[in-house]
Amino acid sequence: MESKFMTYKGYPLVRKGSEIYFGYMSDPYVVWMQIDKKQTEGDIDVSQKIRLYQMSTDEKLSPIEAITKTSERDTLYDALDVAVAWLERANSK
Repeated sequence: MESKFMTYKGYPLVRKGSEIYFGYMSDPYVVWMQIDKKQTEGDIDVSQKIRLYQMSTDEKLSPIEAITKTSERDTLYDALDVAVAWLERANSK
């Protein structure tokens, strides 16, 4: 059975707790996001501080060596737009 992932601008998005993995593991790079700060508005948690890490999918590298770029954004949408730009540039080489 084929599993379906939520996508954003054509890239799969997988969330586990306060971590989001974005991109295809078959590509040279993916983006890992950590939600550091949330604010509750009504009964919804809204992300307010997201750290982004572009990571190589090369399994020979340690997690520290795999990180090639970092950034921080205030909203999830801003973080996702940065992640899309990174992946389009890095995976098109």
